[in-house]
Amino acid sequence: MSIQSAINKELFTPRDERMLVAVEVSRRKRKRMSFLPTGAGGDYNTFICVSVTNTRPQQLLITKVKQFGGSSTFTKRTQWTVEKLRQVNGINPNKDCPEFDLVFDGAVDQWVASSSAEKCLFVQILYHACKTYWEGKVGSLGKVVRQRSQSAPLEVGAGPSVPSPVSAPRTLQSRRKSYAPPRQTEFINCQPKLTAAEACTMNLVIFRCKVFMNRLKNRMVANKSRSPARGQPGQRVTGSTLGNVVHRMNVALGERGDKLSHAEDKTVELMHKAQQFADTAHTLALKYSK
Repeated sequence: MSIQSAINKELFTPRDERMLVAVEVSRRKRKRMSFLPTGAGGDYNTFICVSVTNTRPQQLLITKVKQFGGSSTFTKRTQWTVEKLRQVNGINPNKDCPEFDLVFDGAVDQWVASSSAEKCLFVQILYHACKTYWEGKVGSLGKVVRQRSQSAPLEVGAGPSVPSPVSAPRTLQSRRKSYAPPRQTEFINCQPKLTAAEACTMNLVIFRCKVFMNRLKNRMVANKSRSPARGQPGQRVTGSTLGNVVHRMNVALGERGDKLSHAEDKTVELMHKAQQFADTAHTLALKYSK
């Protein structure tokens, strides 16, 4: 079982939540918190998780999770609702980098992900989750405003009276102001490929493949560092074999990315041709309808 699956099973599933993504991070500027039971050397791993509740209305949550050294369990430290997430800073909009910032109400967390691919995967899923959440929030808010305006009671006086044409629009306008849409999460310095709706699925596949490759590579390095280097020629053969496997997977991943890029270019070309055909058909229809 992967770490993400273990976190979801242990912390989120019992609370009727569904984890969307988790990224292992470390602070760019480490804070000293002596009151945290971190063990002898402060050895712990930190994960930032994005989850959504299964109940209606759904809530989008950002949770900080820690796993202390020598323990297989996970501890939930802090949890914020998306309303408190003011800004996501991708640091560099021109290239992949593992650094990113999360700005909450009264707090700024500066993080470094395990790899740039994990950070890209996290930011992309968080962006589209926020977009879906805020669009649903604005839609439900519009329904409330319309229901309140339609169900507004008429004033009953001593005799028949006609509402003033000036007071009614002002009352409706004041009600709309009282139901102003909430301030949405701002994404700055993020690469366009992370916030583009057209390449969402393709980028997710590429990022997940890169994350898997990085984790496999780190696991191999960790296993190699634990194993003795001398007196065991079989270990060197195994390491060489695993290295060849990683190399072949890297090559296959690059070829897969090239094919996906080629498919994307073909899709854009077909879209342009379809648009030209639609314009021509519309012009002919107008010509022969006269």
